[in-house]
Amino acid sequence: MKNDTVDKLVIFLAKRDGIDKLVKTFQYVSKLVHWQTEATHPEIANRIKQWEVASGLSRKAFRTGRFLTGFNALRRSPGSTPTFKFLAVLANAGEMVYFFFDHFLWLSRIGTLDPKLARKMSFISAFGESFGYIFFIISDFIIIREGLEAEKKLVTSKEESKDAKENIRKIKADRVMRLMAVAANVADLVIGVADIEPNPFCNHAVTLGISGLVSAWAGWYRNWPS
Repeated sequence: MKNDTVDKLVIFLAKRDGIDKLVKTFQYVSKLVHWQTEATHPEIANRIKQWEVASGLSRKAFRTGRFLTGFNALRRSPGSTPTFKFLAVLANAGEMVYFFFDHFLWLSRIGTLDPKLARKMSFISAFGESFGYIFFIISDFIIIREGLEAEKKLVTSKEESKDAKENIRKIKADRVMRLMAVAANVADLVIGVADIEPNPFCNHAVTLGISGLVSAWAGWYRNWPS
């Protein structure tokens, strides 16, 4: 029997990335609601702020050990060409720094470690995150370009075989997934910059809220069972 929406939701939420995207949605929806209600309904805004903070801390707990994902990616499939291997090393190294120091940020924010460490850990974590995302974005754009060229060759060859049509379908599906990854990484890069170099644009609640939701919903799309 084919999986229906409830089946797919159960599968989605059973994944670490699935529950992370759901709680990330809570986190950034609450950020926007807090911004909207802060001036007019301060008591409600304070409760919403607690929801936002709790969601952010919960996500950090869920990500325990996540830095091993990047290490395993480099160990198992670092890339098909020297260029992709180089980009993979830089991207995954940045991501490993992000997730590793995120552990200390979480522990300092819940009071297990000195709360004064939080700012330093946040900076290091955000810097690694942003550094890694730049190279993930570059890699995805290179693969998207290669896919467009391969698709163009298949279309211009006017080959009508089942294999050719299936290859075109796979290229298009891969392109959509990579565009979703780029959207998520760009959105997370904005959030990272807000930590590294605070500024009125990146640190505005609306910018952070929209960026967080773009990242979360792109993640929903990529991780949703087919």
